[in-house]
Amino acid sequence: MTGESGGLLVRLRMEGPNMPEALAKIAEAILGDPETAAHASIVDLAERSGTSTATVTRFSRALGFKGYANLRVAVATETGRAEQARWETDISGDIAPEDPIGSVLDVITAADTRAIQATASGLDTSAVERVAAAIAAAGRVEIFGLGSSGTAGSEMAFRLERIRIPVRYRADTHTALTNAALLGPGDVAISLSHSGRTREAIEMLAEAADHGALTVAVTSFARSPLAEVADVVFTTSVHETTFRLAALSALHSQLLILDLIYVAVAQRTYERTAEALELTVRAVDAHRMPDTNANRKRARREKPL
Repeated sequence: MTGESGGLLVRLRMEGPNMPEALAKIAEAILGDPETAAHASIVDLAERSGTSTATVTRFSRALGFKGYANLRVAVATETGRAEQARWETDISGDIAPEDPIGSVLDVITAADTRAIQATASGLDTSAVERVAAAIAAAGRVEIFGLGSSGTAGSEMAFRLERIRIPVRYRADTHTALTNAALLGPGDVAISLSHSGRTREAIEMLAEAADHGALTVAVTSFARSPLAEVADVVFTTSVHETTFRLAALSALHSQLLILDLIYVAVAQRTYERTAEALELTVRAVDAHRMPDTNANRKRARREKPL
């Protein structure tokens, strides 16, 4: 996914520290004052970052832009979004032991909202459509994730299974690898890892790729080893708070991407999905307590005058 697809500032925060030193300086300069960078000439940015114009050009192309002009437009677009949501950016992610629960709620709400919005702004919808179409027609779908990524993966499997998609979620590495080895062309493998460096997640996707399945990575790092073995990469955004480190904070962004894919699959299998949902609702309906308030209201309406 190129920088032109959105979420540039989030991407710089995540990838900047891992860039070569000269490129990292440019990322730091942009993040330090995005509003100024949005209007800076290539010479200005080079001077502010202590690099050269050639390095700024190389930085732009490394992010997938044709040149610095395109990069500057992307920065301007991002700062415009930030201005529209200024109330969010004013809230720190710090939580002190003595903070009242109302303040904690504000911090968590702001962090999750920012992460979801940044993830949404960076989503390639054509990639979502490609994956949804493949899942709708797949003979098998395999999903793998560990920790909080596994929570998102198991939820996605549950949703797809409920609309008659042949899907499996495995948290056991050996089972995931053996299942991946049985995939083939027309099948889909989805692997989730915030860092993109979880060895088991990479191995599962690589195994599926070796057998011709469409491979999908959901990660916060577009240049991670997991992303390198995937046909399609969805990048999540995270905003840490005290007590909730990045891997824990990524769950909401992962669920956003997976939920969008699920709905897109349901759109493509509308009649089958509608029938399946009706049947499954009916199957568990007897296990729900009756709505006594509704019954009392109905009795009052039917009582003769």
